[in-house]
Amino acid sequence: MNVDDLEWQASHFGGLRPSRVDLLLEHGGLEPVIRAAEERGDWFCAQGATQALCRAGESDRALRVLEPFVATGWRDALWARADILLRAGRSQEALDLVRPDEAGRASATECRAYAELLARAGEIDEAVDLLVPHTDQSWSLSVLVEITEGRDRDGRMLELIAPHAESAREARSQGRWHHPFWKAQELQARVLERAGRADEAIRILGRDIAGRRFLAQNTLTAYAELLARHGRIDALRELATGEDARVVLGTYAHALRDHGRADEAEAVMRDAIAADDWVGHRAWLSATLLRDGRLDDAIAVAEPGFGRYDCSNLLAPLVMLLDRPEDVLHLMEHPGVVPHHGHEEFQHQWWARALARLGRVDEALALAEAHPDPWTDPRIVKAGLLATAGRLDEAAAELRALGTVEAREELCEVLLRQGRPAEAIAVHPTVAEQRAARPEPVPAPLDENGYSLEPPF
Repeated sequence: MNVDDLEWQASHFGGLRPSRVDLLLEHGGLEPVIRAAEERGDWFCAQGATQALCRAGESDRALRVLEPFVATGWRDALWARADILLRAGRSQEALDLVRPDEAGRASATECRAYAELLARAGEIDEAVDLLVPHTDQSWSLSVLVEITEGRDRDGRMLELIAPHAESAREARSQGRWHHPFWKAQELQARVLERAGRADEAIRILGRDIAGRRFLAQNTLTAYAELLARHGRIDALRELATGEDARVVLGTYAHALRDHGRADEAEAVMRDAIAADDWVGHRAWLSATLLRDGRLDDAIAVAEPGFGRYDCSNLLAPLVMLLDRPEDVLHLMEHPGVVPHHGHEEFQHQWWARALARLGRVDEALALAEAHPDPWTDPRIVKAGLLATAGRLDEAAAELRALGTVEAREELCEVLLRQGRPAEAIAVHPTVAEQRAARPEPVPAPLDENGYSLEPPF
């Protein structure tokens, strides 16, 4: 085990990925997970095991699992150890372990992480003092607001935020759109609200919106949500029917629904579609109708967006909201559904998976064979469809016969579903095998502006 291997695991989800570790733990595989951490140097197994042990009150054992990783000096392991110590009530040990030196205090990354740890340990003033020298950087205000939530430090936060909020207001009139503290006005309103001064927050932010003294759409959204939280429906309606309708109409419609006025919310959005057939209005209404169990109505609203490009394509958002395979098939077989623009394979994957979930495996396999996934081995696709249909023995046999690193990773998951955790870990490729199968790409040559000279550009 060394830092290079651990860095590779963290950046490539190497070893057993977190979702598989969670599956192991759900199936009572804590001991095999601990052994995988100890014997294979698997970082995500170590993480999962220590978290499970901490939840069970076994912090000393969690620390022992982590020891070999900490011994490498790897930063993530040190911070994981600090987390365990803090959860065990050993705050001073946790803080001493990762306390930044003078060089570290000059590092924004180190200070941010340590300030968050200080806040968790209850040392809120020290955390704030650590970050104040970094308030010339845009991220600092957001972190300060987060760590002081409920800590009775709102007055100090408002003092720190005020000059940056005023600077952001002035930047708009001066045409400086890339102001680093574009979020300061939103943060100021948030702190005022949590300090019990919501009326003041609404008044100040409302004045900024009316005077167009803000830099980002997020500020407008934050104001609309502030109005909604405090029941200012009339003010929200006025905002949502003006020039900013595309940004805040959804917030207004949600607020109407929250106040028991669902029919009115639907009518508002349908009127907006009739007046301005913007994809965002269709996306909101179709998703809302689907959540209300009105699949055919949702399809009718989204249909004009089924052939649009990329994020404007409304097919994927509907599919992602559907739980029942028969509903997916109903959508896929609708005459208005066209191949997903630029990503036609998605439609075939959804269709095939839905067929498999309904036990119609032969049809699913035929569809996959007719429209092979361009980046996946078709034999792995076949095994995946068999597994989806619950035919785990057949899926396992396909993957064993294939025997590649990718196949063994998938086989691990099938074996987990069969309740065979030790065998699942044993068959999973080691980090060394994964690294050998996924060599680092050779960097493409760049032009003088830093852009690639080779595709993809």
